[in-house]
Formats: sequence, C-alpha cells, structure tokens
Amino acid sequence: VQLQASGGGLVQAGGSLRLSCVASGLTFSTSVMGWFRQAPGKEREFVAGISRSGNSQYYADSVKGRFTISRDKGKNTLYLQMNSLKPEDTADYYCAVDPTVITSTVRFASAYHYWGQGTQVTVSS
Repeated sequence: VQLQASGGGLVQAGGSLRLSCVASGLTFSTSVMGWFRQAPGKEREFVAGISRSGNSQYYADSVKGRFTISRDKGKNTLYLQMNSLKPEDTADYYCAVDPTVITSTVRFASAYHYWGQGTQVTVSS
C-alpha cells in the first residue's frame, strides 16, 4: 500500500488549501480513510475521517465547519479542503488508511497501519 500526499504550502490566515492523497495497492472503496496532523513538539492528532462509501464524514472540533474531507473512488484519491485557515492549523498533514478501521476507531491514529509521507502546511498571521 502506498499513499502519496500533496498540496501543502504557505498561506496567509483566512486562506485556503486543498490536500490530496493518492492511494495504490489496496481496494480504495473498502477502506476508511483519515487525515491527521502533527505540529512541532506535539502529538499527532485527528483532523478528519471518511467512511468507505464516502457518505459519512467525521471532524475534529477544531476544524469543523472549515475543513471538508471527500474521496473520489474513480481516482483513488482522498481530499481535504481547508478553508479559513488559522495559524494554529500549521502542521505536517498525513493521510492514513487501513481496511480494518471502523467508524468507531476512525479518530485514533493507532488504528491505521498505512500512512502517507506528510505534506507541510504553514499558515502565517
């Protein structure tokens, strides 16, 4: 399984970015997927998750209403649309997938075996 994340960059507060994560080596539609982030000196934290069908999305309270997770089965790609970015959103962002993850564990990094390489997001004030 390989996950290739992209789309990070430097943006001013209030701006937007869209992260992408292309997956290969697994049946895309049978896996719950998630985005996590890790800021310097902090633990990795859950950002958003999406069900196998794409019909259910889960968000951390800190990003709810600003971020949107989605998936394109035809392209085997996971997205994270990030709007109204804040300096506290600055972190390395990681996509994750595991066919054994269920919706009750979507928020737990330890539930995922496969991770992308991370893409850096920096929000300036």
